[in-house]
Amino acid sequence: MCSNHANRGVVYKGPGEVAVEAIPFPELSIGKRKCNHGVILRVLTTNICGSDQHMVRGRTTAQSGLVLGHEITGQIIECGNDVEFLKPGDIVSVPFNIACGRCRNCKEGNTGICLNVNPARPGAAYGYVDMGGWVGGQSEYVMVPYADFNLLKFPDSDQAMDKIRDLTLLSDIFPTGFHGCVTAGVGPGSTVYIAGAGPVGLAAAVSAQLLGAACVIVGDMIEDRLEQARSFGCETIDLRQEGEMADKLEVILGEREVDAFVDCVGFEAHACGCNHGVEAPATVLNSAMDITRAGGQIGIPGLYVTADPGAVDEAAQEGALSMRFGLGWAKSHSFHTGQCPVMKYHRPLMQAILFDKVDIAKAVNVQMISLDQAPEGYADFDGGAAKKFVIDPHGSVAA
Repeated sequence: MCSNHANRGVVYKGPGEVAVEAIPFPELSIGKRKCNHGVILRVLTTNICGSDQHMVRGRTTAQSGLVLGHEITGQIIECGNDVEFLKPGDIVSVPFNIACGRCRNCKEGNTGICLNVNPARPGAAYGYVDMGGWVGGQSEYVMVPYADFNLLKFPDSDQAMDKIRDLTLLSDIFPTGFHGCVTAGVGPGSTVYIAGAGPVGLAAAVSAQLLGAACVIVGDMIEDRLEQARSFGCETIDLRQEGEMADKLEVILGEREVDAFVDCVGFEAHACGCNHGVEAPATVLNSAMDITRAGGQIGIPGLYVTADPGAVDEAAQEGALSMRFGLGWAKSHSFHTGQCPVMKYHRPLMQAILFDKVDIAKAVNVQMISLDQAPEGYADFDGGAAKKFVIDPHGSVAA
């Protein structure tokens, strides 16, 4: 047993505030529920996610005291009695979705909506509001349940550490961006519009290129993020500029619609043009229906919530948005929403990284920080920094 270790983590204190505090060392249990199928990890890297920012901004019902963090890569230091195929010393990627591997949805590959890991609703995640009460991994140590099923073991530990800045992105944003593109029907020769140039949007843009897209267009309101998209070959649209989106697409493509649309913004979307400072939570979804060709597909990895206390109106506070859904119906659009089932993608994307087919860390501009720098990282990310902040709790990567 390793319970003599101390542990620290990033704790949500209230809207706009996080702090690094002492937290309990993990045990192979959650509440009264034993997790002999779990492992305890020494966290090597853990990333700040835009989904975390929604909570930190006070835009969810998250309670003070929540230990944050669902993007985790670590080294096993202890295995439960029921773990058969992993051992201490293994370096592993942790899918952000927690899945039992036993329920109907898991057996169908829909690990983002496991039926057994959250008493409140299908699907669970580490360190996230309403997602099962599992302790987050922006910490020095964390417990991971159903380890044989969930964890992706890297084939060589030295190689993993050499590539850790890229491999850390397998826990969420690389598979999530890829999933957005797959569900939008991206393939060889596709024209693709990516809404949002945050880390998930940039990961989606790289994914579209990996899938063979002919032209990838990224829209955002922050120039540094647009410049980051241009740095690896994307076309860009500055959404602060007035004018019709179709006109802007025509300048780039010679056509007024795209084959595939990926929403990497979610429910905190803002209006475009002269009203770009005004929140308009349905604007991306309405734009998707407007500029996606008839018969096209719309992937929606961007987060939408059932309760948003900071929303612009009462309907949006309950997740009810004013969408022009009739247009999508008339154009025979397909919509795909929900958490990315990370395990569908993380092994092939690992291979793409290990065989140098993709430079995902460079594309999303990974910035390594210490655990104590996490509050500053949250503040910079909230200000629109064109960076993906990756926490190195033990100085393992720096070393």
